[in-house]
Amino acid sequence: MTPLLEPQTPRVTGFRMKLVVAIMLVVSGVTLLALYLAQRRLASSVEDDLQREFVAELDALERAREVRHAMLVERCRSLVRRPRIRAAFEDDALDLLYDAAQYELQDVMTAPGLRAEFYRFLDPRGGVIAPPGTPSVGALTAGEQAQLALPAVPATPQVGYLPRSRDGADSISEIIAMPILSSETGEPIAAVVLGFEPFEFGRRVRDSGMRAGIWLAGNVHGIELSAAAQVRLADVVGRASSAPVRLELDRTPHLVFAKRLNPESQYAAAFEVCVFPLTDLLARQGQLRWQVLGAGAALLLAGLAASHIVAGRLSGPVEQLAVDSEANRALRRRAEAALEMTSAELQRSARFSADASHQLKTPVTVLRAGLEELLSRDNLTPEECHEISALIHQTYRLSSLIEDLLLLSRLDAGRLKLEFSVVDLSALIEASLDDLSALPDELEVTVETDFPPGLRIVGEKRYTAMILQNLLENARKYNHRGGRIRIAARQDDETVVLAIGNTGRAISPAAQAHIFERFHRAAMGEDVPGYGLGLNLARELARLHQGDLQLVRSDGNWTEFEVRFRVAKTPVMPA
Repeated sequence: MTPLLEPQTPRVTGFRMKLVVAIMLVVSGVTLLALYLAQRRLASSVEDDLQREFVAELDALERAREVRHAMLVERCRSLVRRPRIRAAFEDDALDLLYDAAQYELQDVMTAPGLRAEFYRFLDPRGGVIAPPGTPSVGALTAGEQAQLALPAVPATPQVGYLPRSRDGADSISEIIAMPILSSETGEPIAAVVLGFEPFEFGRRVRDSGMRAGIWLAGNVHGIELSAAAQVRLADVVGRASSAPVRLELDRTPHLVFAKRLNPESQYAAAFEVCVFPLTDLLARQGQLRWQVLGAGAALLLAGLAASHIVAGRLSGPVEQLAVDSEANRALRRRAEAALEMTSAELQRSARFSADASHQLKTPVTVLRAGLEELLSRDNLTPEECHEISALIHQTYRLSSLIEDLLLLSRLDAGRLKLEFSVVDLSALIEASLDDLSALPDELEVTVETDFPPGLRIVGEKRYTAMILQNLLENARKYNHRGGRIRIAARQDDETVVLAIGNTGRAISPAAQAHIFERFHRAAMGEDVPGYGLGLNLARELARLHQGDLQLVRSDGNWTEFEVRFRVAKTPVMPA
């Protein structure tokens, strides 16, 4: 076999030589063409190059400003969610507002980076709530503080800019008015206004000569310009075009760009103004041409040298690619095998649950029969009869639990098939109420109904009745003495909506997210019999009916669930 491999060497060498020549030609052609086009572009469109550089600087500044603005808004939004500030407005305890804010806003007033210079609160009418003289709120003059007011409390964040005078020098602060929303209605009830230092453009000025400032109330801040230059600049700001404009300021040609910083804000309009001097860059353009030519020559030489190395090593990546491909195929095979094992485990788990539930039904039935036979004896004392009756009751509860587990296992395995037909929901509700009235009612609960006759839905009567039974049992179990249960139903286009509400202790917000989980029971249900399967089973059955079950309200003394079914407009054949 070895002699057969020796003739391959000249062919490999010839291929590598051809590859080297091809790479050298491509590198030389691309480099020379790039140099030609670059020199031609530099010679014929100097002003366009300057404008592109200016636009690139503008884009960088805009991205940085947007990122910083988003961080500020998000930080302000997190502040207004803090409970002490919201409670001060909802409890009408404005005298404690700034005392509470001193602790809630301490991090934003002292943290490095995005540190606030001051903060104030706006009342529901948009007026400034004067602070009690606490130094931690930040110093503002009466005139500066008055400019923070708004015509009304905003529904969305408002951005503005406040001109200030500090240490005898003019400055400006970026302000964000963030609405404070009611925890009950979600409506804005007040606002907090925080002031920050505007975005720092100093680094960009040193790099490119571009100067950036803020135009507010007829004056530009951050750029030193003569009065005549500001008058000429006012015309550009008034147009606020999306493209840079060439303008002579103080006898120097500039590219000028203006953009509104706070569109749709209730505060006074503010514009970002960027001026880019052209004189220095025009002088540098000639030097840049020679630099490009020299860099291109060096790049050509480097490319020619690199072509030898690249051609010699091209076989290495191809071999590595083959190794990596085989490794990826092995990983995929292992992943597929693991997936098959997981699927098999899930199927075995579902089968075990179904088999275990089925096998438990017989011994429970036998146990109940034995207890009933024992209860029929004549020589039992009243205490023994009571204890045996309690055990029989527990067997019925255990049978109900086994039936629910068996039904859930069939749901998990996808083996539960519904035979849809037209179900008279109104008659089903009345039948469920009759069953409910037959049960002992120690709480003396009153039942109220509000549903029209003849509500017809698409479903299976047995499982629809199970949904109603679970909801009605919950409404009775979690009620209080002398409470009430309200059952209402209505038809909305293609949907029948059934609402079942009851008085009683509300479900906590933390528990509401878990009430539909299996075996989950909130703290309010610790003294009520049950296993935490009813709501989960009812929701799964409602979804099999192409509807849904939701908790729509649980606050104060009222809890209400809502289940939706499809309207049966025409007779439905069994599926």
